[in-house]
Amino acid sequence: MPAVNETNLPLPLARRGKVRDVYDLGDQYLFVATDRISAFDVVLSPGIPDKGKVLTQLSNFWFERFDQVENHLLETDFEKFPAELRQHEELRGRSVLVKKCQVVPVECVARGYLVGSGLKEYKESGKVCGIELPAGLTTASKLPQPIFTPATKEETGHDINISFERMATITGEERASKLRDLTLSLYEQAADFARTRGIIIADTKFEFGLIGDRIVWIDEALTPDSSRFWPADQYAVGSNPPSFDKQFVRDWLETTSWDKNPPAPELPSDVVEKTREKYLEAYRVITGTDLAV
Repeated sequence: MPAVNETNLPLPLARRGKVRDVYDLGDQYLFVATDRISAFDVVLSPGIPDKGKVLTQLSNFWFERFDQVENHLLETDFEKFPAELRQHEELRGRSVLVKKCQVVPVECVARGYLVGSGLKEYKESGKVCGIELPAGLTTASKLPQPIFTPATKEETGHDINISFERMATITGEERASKLRDLTLSLYEQAADFARTRGIIIADTKFEFGLIGDRIVWIDEALTPDSSRFWPADQYAVGSNPPSFDKQFVRDWLETTSWDKNPPAPELPSDVVEKTREKYLEAYRVITGTDLAV
């Protein structure tokens, strides 16, 4: 099945991100997760078939599981979409209708393990986002307790880690506190559930919006694109466990001479297929069912 790299619907396009196409339907948005994949902030080619369906349906799984937190979903069943949308079969399984929200301009990140940009920051200062951590930690060390490490949303390039105090100047202190507590609560509940499935969620990022004063959980939820999923039986402190996400693609890119500036080298068919298998496996292991493709 070919990848869906772009949608061109006869509707107002509100935004085209690295993965999602967002259409403005007036009182709501149509979110479409394409099969585009990015690494090192560059969109790669070709896409990964069914990746968008994994992101959409896995997010729906988590939103439903934690439905005590208001989320942005209005409709997930393609058969209940307006008739003009049901004409576009490519939307099936990879699109949702969502509420319009004012987006909180901060990524809400929870970390339970030391890896990635957090590890780099720790090596330089012994801290992550201003939070002092014990000495002697290394790659994939489990933290004494999960930490909240917000980041700015950048239109281009990497998001930038910031302190809670800096976040409070952006959102207001009361709202920052609520977002921190909600982020850590969701992460801890999700991590506990994932462990029962043999998965460690090393870290994850959440996005939130506002409807009036209400905080609404938006965008995607605990997917391989927004989280690090590690197989628990292959976890060992001191090394990066193999993950269920696009790390496989990053690792392949590191074997090339690419300088990480566009254009990126084209992904070989075996890398595309292996990456697809990893996304499908993540969905299957976490939900206990096969993806409806």
